[in-house]
Amino acid sequence: MPRTLALRHVPFEDLGLLQPVLERRDHAVQYVDAPVEPLDEIDPLAPDLLIVLGGPIGVYESDSYPFLLAEVQLLARRLLAGRPTLGLCLGSQLMASALGARVYPSGVKEIGWAPLELTAAGRESCLRHLHETAVLHWHGDTFELPEGAVRLASTPVCKNQAFSWGDKALGLQFHAEAAGAALESWFVGHAGEIAATPGISVQQLRADTARWTPSITRLGVQFFDEWLSSVGL
Repeated sequence: MPRTLALRHVPFEDLGLLQPVLERRDHAVQYVDAPVEPLDEIDPLAPDLLIVLGGPIGVYESDSYPFLLAEVQLLARRLLAGRPTLGLCLGSQLMASALGARVYPSGVKEIGWAPLELTAAGRESCLRHLHETAVLHWHGDTFELPEGAVRLASTPVCKNQAFSWGDKALGLQFHAEAAGAALESWFVGHAGEIAATPGISVQQLRADTARWTPSITRLGVQFFDEWLSSVGL
């Protein structure tokens, strides 16, 4: 039975659409709450799949959140060993940092549902499934493309929305896993950020979530299924 380890930073940013996909593939899924569990006791090479989830902090805030240093070190060891790894939002930023790239505030909050602009490489990848849907964006940070990485997608305000590194690692700045009623917990958990961001409201986020949930649910599952098959899981 394949074993998936998911590093979680806040309880409501979980595996979402990915959970049933993994269960259907007979994965044993374990969450590790990164802020409170001893990351240095985890063997970074042991899980068949490592998924690093999102969260409302920055990779560069290790003075306030020291566990981030251990998380980056764990990721660096796993990525250099070529083990299957998926990063979502903060997870992609942590992957970029582990690969030596700079992560920094972009100066723009990208919050809400919007389509991706796929690169030529992205159109040839499993990301092509997401071409006909908007996806959820929720970030104010960005990163430089790691050396050796391939850019797969962008948006007008964020050049690096997705990248692959080797044939077993994928970083997504956006949330392909997020949809449906579960986002009501995000609207509560991120209430301060929503209120502080001009042009963003819970009402609009809720309406757009209802509009795009059917397509991201269908196409996101196709995307995740193909990626998991491509890494042998």
